[in-house]
Amino acid sequence: MSFTAKKIGGDYGEVRASIDTGKLNAYCAAAIPTIKTPVDIKQFKASVAFSISQQSNPTYLLTDASYSSARFVLRKKPSGKLLSRTAHQIEREYIVLQALHMYNTRPATPPEKKIPIPEPIALCKKSDIIGTPFYIMQYLDGRIFTDPYMSGVSLRDQRECWLDTVRVLGKLAQLEPCELGLSSLAPSTPYYPRQIKSLARIAHVQADAVDSETGERTGQIPLFDELIKWYKDNLPDERKMGLRLVHGDYKLDNLVYHPTENRVIGLLDWELCTLGSPLADFGNLVVPWSIPKGTFPAGVTITAEFKETPPISLDELEREYCLVTRQTYPMPEMVFARSWMLFRSAVVMQGVAARYARRQASSEKAHLYRRNFPSIGMLAHKVLVEAGVLDVKVKL
Repeated sequence: MSFTAKKIGGDYGEVRASIDTGKLNAYCAAAIPTIKTPVDIKQFKASVAFSISQQSNPTYLLTDASYSSARFVLRKKPSGKLLSRTAHQIEREYIVLQALHMYNTRPATPPEKKIPIPEPIALCKKSDIIGTPFYIMQYLDGRIFTDPYMSGVSLRDQRECWLDTVRVLGKLAQLEPCELGLSSLAPSTPYYPRQIKSLARIAHVQADAVDSETGERTGQIPLFDELIKWYKDNLPDERKMGLRLVHGDYKLDNLVYHPTENRVIGLLDWELCTLGSPLADFGNLVVPWSIPKGTFPAGVTITAEFKETPPISLDELEREYCLVTRQTYPMPEMVFARSWMLFRSAVVMQGVAARYARRQASSEKAHLYRRNFPSIGMLAHKVLVEAGVLDVKVKL
């Protein structure tokens, strides 16, 4: 256990995009009596580490006017025309949080089975308050490791944090969607074919996004057609673990850890949640274990480069996951899952680059993604080559 109470992550500053504070205060006063208006508004800074939701959905800290200065979090869609119909779904995010909160508060749910999340408070589907739909949730005071190397945290504490991260994911993988009232959240058809079809379409749209200043296309992911074909020809059997709730962006900086204990107290950013294979979330979590040192330019951290010097071995994480989910170690499907999630990460990074091209990205670091999403796409191919399931070798 770590006894440091040093504030880690969750940094915020002045609002970077205008919000009509008068309308927001009027809404809160009428719809959320627990929030004493007027509220002070700050905007959370986008993570320097690679993050899907923090790069796309502006997120704000609200401090109310009560004696205790209670704090809340507001998340909204980005302004302007959106490139993807499937991203930025804060309404979906709220519905999932609400379902999990109801599950957590049932008398029949034992403490060890609860999923750590912030409590959802209110959803506003209207766009005439602050320009887009938004929702408000509980603020969790804890550590958010936007630095994937957890600078200043001992290796023992890092290891404990990673293991608890896997345990939380394992608990999520055991929940039946119907038990949560979420069986209609997404089709019950196999997950990976749906994802392949959807992301291929999105990637083509994003590749054609033109920079508003230079006129250059964002460009396609390297080896795109070859990878898509391999995934279609080598689909894993999803019946093995069953249809489950998939977070969609499960990784370190979407988790809040207890201020002094090495355990997760909140899982954030559910906008990409769907139904499908739980291995997708595990594959996403361990993406850094496939990233060799030097993949990104000096001083730029898109995601951790853990391949040579991991804080905990990939085998140990997989063993822990198998233990919690009652799967046999090793899981042969993990080669597919690891490669696919690298490819998917490349598509998401390409999306940030496309939004930057249209000057819609909320992060100051968004311009870096145009230079770096091709590298992640190449690594998706390399995972398959190193596993011996693909013969074609590509020099990185």
